[in-house]
Amino acid sequence: MKNLIGLLTLLSILLITPLSAQIEADFYDADTVSEIRLEFKKSNWAEEMDSLRIYGNDLLIGKANINGKSYNNVGVRYRGSRSFKTGGKRNSLHIKLNYISKDQNHQGYKTIKLSNALRDPSMVREVLGYEIARNYMPAPKANYTKVYVNGSYYGLFINVEAISDEFLEKQFGSSDNAFFKCSPDISRKSEAGCKNKIFSSLEYEEDAECYFPNYEIKSEYGWDDLMELTRILNKEPKKISQVLNIDRTLWMLAFNNALVNLSSYSGQNSQNYYLYKDDNGQFNPIIWDLNLAFGSFKNTGAGSDLDLKGLQTMDPLLHVENNTKPLISNLLSNPDYEKLYLAHLRTILYDHFVDGQYLERAKELQRLINVPFYEDKNKFYKSDQYEKSLTTTIGKRSKIPGLVELMKSRASFLKKNSKLSVVPVSISEVNVAKREKMDKDDIKSFNISCNVERFPKKVEIFYKYEGETIYKVATMKDDGKSVDGKSGDNIYGISISPPDNIKKLEFYIVAQNAKSITHEPKNYMFESNTADLDVLNK
Repeated sequence: MKNLIGLLTLLSILLITPLSAQIEADFYDADTVSEIRLEFKKSNWAEEMDSLRIYGNDLLIGKANINGKSYNNVGVRYRGSRSFKTGGKRNSLHIKLNYISKDQNHQGYKTIKLSNALRDPSMVREVLGYEIARNYMPAPKANYTKVYVNGSYYGLFINVEAISDEFLEKQFGSSDNAFFKCSPDISRKSEAGCKNKIFSSLEYEEDAECYFPNYEIKSEYGWDDLMELTRILNKEPKKISQVLNIDRTLWMLAFNNALVNLSSYSGQNSQNYYLYKDDNGQFNPIIWDLNLAFGSFKNTGAGSDLDLKGLQTMDPLLHVENNTKPLISNLLSNPDYEKLYLAHLRTILYDHFVDGQYLERAKELQRLINVPFYEDKNKFYKSDQYEKSLTTTIGKRSKIPGLVELMKSRASFLKKNSKLSVVPVSISEVNVAKREKMDKDDIKSFNISCNVERFPKKVEIFYKYEGETIYKVATMKDDGKSVDGKSGDNIYGISISPPDNIKKLEFYIVAQNAKSITHEPKNYMFESNTADLDVLNK
């Protein structure tokens, strides 16, 4: 009887407790607005933060309350370069929860990066941009946060997940390898004997000191690794796959081009990305700082800023012949890499922009933040500019394009471009053969087949066994001898015999015709097809 009463009491508590209190939302849930309240002992905290930002890297100690949870002795400073202003009422913030207590964290996050959305009257560029990027590559989460300081509303900020050890562990399974932030000191002059204004373009330099102004090392070692990456990229590009994750690099470059994200490697200053060397010995680019995406920054590095039409019709193969951008020119000089890059660009285009999906999501995000935006007395843009920012250019000098006027025309331009208006090869009916019911012997090999149409020239399977991290590659055939049915029937097959005691296989299929490449599954970057011999033999 007591147990029954206790159960009923528990149920009644759960029923009257709001769901939000029962299940804590992800700190970076893009459909919620978080709240951070900072408290400093000194009333002149803003002047102290100005001083710390200008004269050193120290942090101001205070308290933080995040969505109702309190944290003592956190460190806070202003962040950003162009977005920081002395005496500014709405500077971007860096909050270090573990500044004193090394294990202090909120939902596992020890560092909080808050962007003030400078030059983004829509307030959606970063949240929407990162949301799109995460479909194709490791990229930070982002959402919105209301910030209060000493009880006063400081403003509505973009809360962007830090590229931290925790991020690296989650995405790559390690965090102790060579790691660089590629955000060069643009104001610093090049040392004597170094190339001038190459920024973080990954051009090769023989003198290690030439790298120091252009890359910020975040690991305990790695300069030799970075120099070797640039040497191979520029001197032996045929070997580049040994030291660079080609596919993830091409996804980043395709993303930058599709979204006209020129405050990036693809723009004037070759900046705003990280490089992390994984346990397989390959560097992986990680996109960063999307505040100026969707054409808010307009310079490609060749001449003056692009006007609206120039942004709308920017070449999908921008920099393909520019030897000062070797990550683009040297990679895309390989026909297979160029074809893969264009396939990625086409995927982003049709997933988000041809059907206007990006606009519906942008409207949802603005509806979410309307009230906290209007209440923000320190906001950079007036309410009517915010309301018009999705469709209309804002600003007479900065001329920040509306998302619709930019991307509707850009999607139409790319869709018609001869490099992208191709008929992609199709992959369907992927099958892994099971043991026949009347067959007494177990299957010992993975017999995989699929239907491939639209003039395929090459069909390959990328596979790895249980416990492996690197995919092997093999060719699938339509020759009537490769568990593929009849020769020439568009059914491609292969038999993969695993080592003894290996039961599980992960794989994806890549098919290409003269002008396109297709993957199956489509989200192969994060999820492969699987097969298990024990299941196949049931």
